[in-house]
Amino acid sequence: MKFFHTIILLLLTTTFLYAQNGVVRGTVVDATTNEPLPFVNVVVMGTLTGTVSDIDGNFQLFNLNPGFIRLSASFIGFRDAISDEFQVTNANVANITIRMEESDQIIEEVTVTASPFRRTEESPVSLRSISIGEIETNPGANRDISKVIQSFPGVASSPSFRNDLIIRGGGPSESVFYLDGIEVPNINHFATQGASGGAVGIINADFIREVRYYGGAFPANRGDALSGVLEFNQVDGNNEKLRFRGSLGAAEVAATLDGPIGEKTTFIVSTRRSYLNFLFSILELPFLPTFNDMQFKVRTRIDQKNEISFIGLGAIDLFDLNTGIEEPDEQQEFILSNIAVNEQWTYTLGAVYRHFHGNGVFSAALSRNHLNNRSTKYFENDDSDPLNLTLDYLSNEIENKIRIENTNRINAWRFNYGMNADAVTYTNDTYQKRFFGGRQVEIDYSTDLNLLRWALFGQVSRNFLANQISVSLGTRFDANNYSASMSNMFEQFSPRLSASYNLSDRFSINGNVGRYYQLPPYTSLGYKIDGVYVNKENNLKYIRANHYITGVEYKPRQMIQFTAEGFLKTYADYPFSVNNNISLANIGNDFGVVGDEEVLSIAEGRAYGLELLARINNQKNLNANISYTLVRSEFKDIESGKYIPSSWDSRHLVTAFGTYKFNKEWSFGAKWRFAGGLPYTPYDLDKSSLIPAWEAAGRAYFDEDRINSERFGVFHQLDFRVDKAFYLEKITAKFYIDIQNAYNYQSESLDIVIRDRDDNGNFILLDNDTRYQLRLVENRSGTILPTLGIIIEF
Repeated sequence: MKFFHTIILLLLTTTFLYAQNGVVRGTVVDATTNEPLPFVNVVVMGTLTGTVSDIDGNFQLFNLNPGFIRLSASFIGFRDAISDEFQVTNANVANITIRMEESDQIIEEVTVTASPFRRTEESPVSLRSISIGEIETNPGANRDISKVIQSFPGVASSPSFRNDLIIRGGGPSESVFYLDGIEVPNINHFATQGASGGAVGIINADFIREVRYYGGAFPANRGDALSGVLEFNQVDGNNEKLRFRGSLGAAEVAATLDGPIGEKTTFIVSTRRSYLNFLFSILELPFLPTFNDMQFKVRTRIDQKNEISFIGLGAIDLFDLNTGIEEPDEQQEFILSNIAVNEQWTYTLGAVYRHFHGNGVFSAALSRNHLNNRSTKYFENDDSDPLNLTLDYLSNEIENKIRIENTNRINAWRFNYGMNADAVTYTNDTYQKRFFGGRQVEIDYSTDLNLLRWALFGQVSRNFLANQISVSLGTRFDANNYSASMSNMFEQFSPRLSASYNLSDRFSINGNVGRYYQLPPYTSLGYKIDGVYVNKENNLKYIRANHYITGVEYKPRQMIQFTAEGFLKTYADYPFSVNNNISLANIGNDFGVVGDEEVLSIAEGRAYGLELLARINNQKNLNANISYTLVRSEFKDIESGKYIPSSWDSRHLVTAFGTYKFNKEWSFGAKWRFAGGLPYTPYDLDKSSLIPAWEAAGRAYFDEDRINSERFGVFHQLDFRVDKAFYLEKITAKFYIDIQNAYNYQSESLDIVIRDRDDNGNFILLDNDTRYQLRLVENRSGTILPTLGIIIEF
C-alpha cells in the first residue's frame, strides 16, 4: 500500500524541485568510414547549449533539462547532421552517436540547417520519420507503434480493434518490416496469416529510436513490398550501467533491462504479458485473448571498423472462447459461433555484421523466422462429437535468410548493391468444411513445400549543381524455384527512378516512378487439391505494382514541414479467388488465414490520390501533425471489366494530432481522426440459410454478385492523453491517462446474422427443414475507453 500512497502523493504534488542534471555523452563519426570526427560543433536543438567534439570525436553535455531532445552537428566539409530524438533524464546518462556525411561541395560558412524530416536521394518523396517522442505520447495509441503509424498521411484508420496498415489504398498484405535491417514477417500479435495485420503490436516501444515509413519510392535493397516499407531502428543498451524500465499499459505489463557486457558490448532485453484474458472474463466478453512477447538486442563494437548486432523478437498468442457465458446475447452468440480457437507463436532471430572500409560500408545479415499457426473450430463449439469438427488447421512458415550488400560513396556518387537468398519451408495440414458449388465440401490436404528465393539489387545516386538536383536510379531482380515462370528473374525486373530539384534551401520538387513485385502468400503457393499444387498448375505469378509519385516540400523553418504528394498505383496479376469470385487484394483485415484456396493471377486494380501534410516537430514544446488524404482504390470486375471500389476505398482520410509540453513536466495531447465509409459486400441470405452451408462455416456468406456494392457511414474519433513525468535524481516516473473515443462515437459495422429461435429456444427451420430462418441484427461499435499507464525507470 505504501507504493500506491507514494504514487498518489506524487500525482497530487503541485510544487516540486526540478533539477537540470541531464547528461549526454556521444560520439560524432563519418557515416561512410566510421572514423571519429574532431572539433565538430554539437548543439541541443532549440537552445544555445552546445559543445565541440574532442580529438576522438567524443563530446559531453551537462545540466540539460530532462525530456526528449535532438542534437545538431556542423563541421566544415560535411553536411549538417541531426540526431534521432532521444530522452534525457536525471537518473541516467544518455548515449548517442551522430553520423555525418562528407559533402562534395566547398563550404565557406557552416550553419546548422539540418531537419528532423528525413529525405534521401533514393526516396525524396513518401518517406516519413517518426520519433520516439511521437510514439511515446501519441493519443489513443498507448505506445503501440502500428497505431502510431495509422496517424500519418495515406494510412487508413478504421473502427475495428486491429493494426492493419492500409497504405494509399493498398491491402494489409502489401507492406514489409525491418528491425535493424532484419526482415520481420509480422509485427502484430494474433496475426492474420497471409497478410500483415493483427490485434496488438509485438514491438516494445522501449526499443525504438526512430521509425522510417515509406509509402512509395522504395530503395532497391527492400523487396517484396507493394504499398509500404517500415524500418524500425532500435536503441542500444546503456554502455555505463544497468537500467530497468517497467511499464503498465492498457493491455499488458512489461519489463525492460539494458546495460553493458564488458567494454565493447551492450544489451537490451524485454518481456511483456497481457492481462486481457482476466479482464475479458470479468466483463463476460465472448473471446479471451492472451499474448506474451520477448525482444532483445546485443551489439558488439569489435573495433573502429567492425561491429555485429544480434536481435530477437518472439510472441506466443492464445485466442480462446468464453463458452462459460450462461445466457449469451445476440452479439456474443454470433462471435462464439463464428470465431475459431487459435494458438499461434512466432519468432525472428537475426545477426547483422558491418565492416566500414575506405569509402563505404559492407554488411551481411543472417536471420531465421518461424510462424506456427493452429486453429480449430467445432460446430456450436461442441467437441464431444468428432463430426462437429469444421476446421483443424496447422501451418508453419519458416524462412532462413541472408542478405549481403555494399554501400560506397565516391565524391558525389553513391552506390548500393547486393544480393539476398532465402530458404523457405511451408507446411500445412488442413481439414475444413467449406460450401461452394451448392454443396458442402471437405478440404483435407497436407503440404510440405520447400522453396529457394533469390534477388539481385543495385542503386546509384548522384547530386548535381551544388546539391541542387539529385537523381537516383535503381533496379532489382527477384526469382524463386516454385515454377518455371517465377524462376526467370527477368520476369520480375523492377526498375525505379527518383529525382529531386531544390528551388531553394526551403522548397523542393520531388518525384519517383517504379515497378515493384511481391510473391503471393505461401498459403496460396502451398494449396493442394488431390495432391496437386493447383495454383502452380494455374501458373501463379508475382503480383506487380507500378508507382507514379510527384510532390513538393516546403520547410519555412527547421522544425516545420509542409508537403503535397500525388500518387498513382496500378496493379496486375493479383491472385483472384476462384470460389469466392474476389481479388485477394480485398481481404485480410480479419482474423484467420488469407490465400488458402485456388486462385488465378488475373486481377487488376489501381489506387490514386493526393496527400497533404503540415508537421511541427518539437517547436517550442509543440509536436503537431495535420494531414488529409484523398484516395480512390479500385479493382476491375472480372466479367464486366469495369472498375469497382476495393475494400480499402476510404476516399477521405483526415488526421490531426498534437502534443504540448507545459511547465513542470505536464503534457497534453489530442488526436482526431476521420475516415470515409468503406465499401462492403452484402450477405447472400439465400445461400447462408441452407443448413449445410451454415454448418460448414458457422456464419453467413457474402453475395459474390454484389462485391463492395454497399458502403458504411463515415468514421471519426477523438482521443485525449495527459502525461506527467517526474525526473528525480535516481528514478524517472511517468504517468499518463489516455481516453479513446472521448465523445463515444458509435461506428457502423457489418450487420450480425443469427439464426432465429422459437419460444422454446429451438432454431426455426424452413423449406422442409432444409434452411434456417435468419435475422439481421444491427451492429454498431464504440465506447469511451480510458487507460491509466505507469512507467518507472531507474
